[in-house]
Parts: sequence; C-alpha cells; structure tokens
Amino acid sequence: MTSHPDAGTVPPPGCPAHTGHSAGVPLYGPDFAADPASVYQRLRHSGPMAPIQLAPGVDATLVTGYTTALDVLRSPETFSKDPRRWHALADGRVAPDNPVVPMMAYRPNALFSDGEAHRRLRLAITDSLERVDPNALRGYVEHSADTLIDRFGPEGRANLLGDYASVLPLLLFTRLFGCPPAYGDRLVAGMAAIFDGIDAEKANADLTQCLMDLVALKRAQPGPDVTSWLMAHPARLNDEEMIHTLVLLMGAGTEPEQNLIANGLRLLLSDDRFAGSLSGGSMPIEDALDEVLWTDPPMANYGVHFPIRDVELAGVRLREGEPVVISFAAANTDPALATDNRMGNRAHLAWSAGPHACPAQSQARLIAAVAIEKLLDRIPDVELAVPVDRLVWRPGPFHRALTELPVRFPPLAAQAAPTVPVPDHLDETSGDNRWNPSPAPSSSTLPAATSTPRQTVSAPSGRRHWWSSLVGWLRGR
Repeated sequence: MTSHPDAGTVPPPGCPAHTGHSAGVPLYGPDFAADPASVYQRLRHSGPMAPIQLAPGVDATLVTGYTTALDVLRSPETFSKDPRRWHALADGRVAPDNPVVPMMAYRPNALFSDGEAHRRLRLAITDSLERVDPNALRGYVEHSADTLIDRFGPEGRANLLGDYASVLPLLLFTRLFGCPPAYGDRLVAGMAAIFDGIDAEKANADLTQCLMDLVALKRAQPGPDVTSWLMAHPARLNDEEMIHTLVLLMGAGTEPEQNLIANGLRLLLSDDRFAGSLSGGSMPIEDALDEVLWTDPPMANYGVHFPIRDVELAGVRLREGEPVVISFAAANTDPALATDNRMGNRAHLAWSAGPHACPAQSQARLIAAVAIEKLLDRIPDVELAVPVDRLVWRPGPFHRALTELPVRFPPLAAQAAPTVPVPDHLDETSGDNRWNPSPAPSSSTLPAATSTPRQTVSAPSGRRHWWSSLVGWLRGR
C-alpha cells in the first residue's frame, strides 16, 4: 500500500498551519484575567484588530479599536450574528464540548439572529420588558437588598460578591420571570459555569433542562411575569425560542449584572476620585458606574460576528465564517479616543451598539445603582478587607468578574430594616393588575434609552460616610 505523499505532514485541526494564520494571543487563563489591559495594549501593536485564541484551538480576531468596533457592530449587511456560519465549529476544528461553545454556538434567540428573525424576537423582548414599571423594579431591588443586608449585617464582614452582588440579580430574575425559588440554584449554577467555561457542556444541558421546566410550568400556569408575557406576545415564540430567549435574558440579567454591581462597589471603596464634595453636586455612584462601563465592563469581550464574505477592514483581511470578537473593554480604552474624563460620558460600548445593542440597559443600570446606593446607605462605614491589588479576577475570555469582594464594617444591630413596600404585580403601565393574555405590541423596536435619568442617589462629602450624608440630606435629615 502506498502512502499519500502528504501523509504524516497534514497539520492537526486548529494549528496555525491548518488555519492559515499565526496562532493568536490567548484570552484565557489567570494571567489574562489578572491584567487584561496589558494584553490589549500589546494587541494594539497589530492595529485595531489582532489574532487571538478564546480557548485552546478556538481562533478569532479581536477588535480593539473603537471606530473599527462600531464599523462591525453597525454593518449587519457585512457581519452576521448567526454562528451557523462558523466554519471551524461546523467542520469539527472546534469540538462541540469546547468550553467557549455554549457562549458562541447558535441558539434561536435575538442575539444569534439577523434580519426579520432578529426583529421579531427582539420585539417580543422589548415589549415584555417595557411592562415592568421602573418604580416597581426599584422597589424589588430595595426589598431584595434589604433582605440580603439583614442576613450578613450583624456579622460585621461579608463577601459582597457571593453574599450580595451575585444573589440580588437572581432574586430579581426569579421574581420578574415568575420562576419558583427551587429553580434558582440550578439556574445560577448553570449560567456561572457557562461564563467560566467549567464543564460548560454539562452546565448548558442542565440550564436548558431547568428552563424547559419553567416554560412548561408557565404554559400551564401563566402569571403576571415576563415569561408569561413573552409567551403571550404576538411574535408567537415556540418552546425552543422561549427557552433560548430566557437563556439570553438570564445570561444578560444575572452574571453581567452581578459584575457591574461588584465592580462598581470595588471602585467606590478603593478609588479616591469618587470622594467628591456635596457642594459640587457630584453623583459618585453614577460616575462609578460610568467608569466601570468604560474601563471594566462586565462583558469585556463578546459581540461575536461572522463575515458573510471575505472582507478587508482596517487593513486586515477577514475570512468569511471566522469569528470576529468585539473587545468592549479595549475599544473603550482605545488611545485614539483621547479622553481622560469619562464621568457623565455614556458613549462607551459596554451595551454594544447597532441593531444588537442591549435592549435592557436602562433596567440594568437602575438595578446596579439602587443596589449600590442601598448597601452604602445601610452600611456607611464599609471598607475593603484586603488591599484592592490583592483582589482576584475570574479567568475567562468574555467577562470581567471578581472571584470575591471581602469587606468589613461595624456590625449592624440584629433587627429588621424598615420594611420596603413591594408591589404585588409587575404590569403597572395599564392600570390592570391581572395578567393580560393579549398584550398589544409596541410600535417600534428601538432599543431603550442608554440609561435612566439620574436617580437621587448618594453623593460624596468625604472618604467615609459621604454616601449616607447625601442620602440623609436628600431626605431632610
């Protein structure tokens, strides 16, 4: 038998010779997590785009330039969101059990769709979310925050990630989406494992099964909740679309939200720039959120797109069907932006841009601002329990997430906080407390405003107590 002349010399799938370009810089592991800014700086030497690896054997191009990122995000005629175009996954060069696949593979929801399919699925989301009144949402956040603070307050110490920031969004999700509490642990464990890339294939299967159970429950027993409104929407989502729309909403509403809250608290507790003066009218919680969204956005690298044909952009040849990943963190800190004052500037890309911009950004910002305000109002003397440079970041290519946020403070008296009235329904916009099986669709699919109007939240009067000082002043104390 004669061997093929190339036998033994064919490169294995995923290696540089096979893909036709040099291996990219890894965007995974503890080194990247510890100092992603230095990695972005090194990648910029290649221009506004550079080759990277999201996981071993998963090649992609990372967009680090702000203008180039906008070019991709705003050009659906050239860059598709549909991962069924991803050649390396389709032909086996990327294995289905690769840890990044659950975050990148196709799901029948708005995030991974284009054109009319995207518009239909997005409209169901925006219409359903619009039925949640901001005042009711604020009440849920305050009530959930008080409940959590009452648990750890008498201890005089806490991990504000595990005890607060990660639990609060889950409480909101279960309330807003009519999810029985027994499902909570299953949901959060599955979503966290997917983001971390730890046994992601099993986590994805567990999460899907849990959401299948929720959809079946709500088909049988609809209620005044977002899940039921999605089902009743004229877009007529089938069960598969429902499951994966809930994956999208949970993925966006829990893991990134906890990171926004935790990263905002880390900044407020460690950075003297946010200890302004009351007379100056500074709004440090809002300013801290702006800073986090610019420099440490909860989703640091995502917005995956696939060129629908070979295209040249910013001097780089992008191949049809190969992933192009937007680095929101690197684009936001692009030296070409030439701005050092980000406070009040909302032109960052943390919410993405173009037709796939986050439809719930005003709700997400409201939740984070109220959660931070409530904690600093209840525990004005809270401080980090370790130096800020000893905090550890979770590895993973997509998010910017702490492993924990340990703090200490004078123990609170072991008594319940003042009761916060919590509305017993979500849909306050129509004046009808009952579930409406045929909600009228809205007239457009425009995304929500970039943020809610600035709330009357805490502002500084010094390094310590500034948050409670302004809250007291605003309340006439």
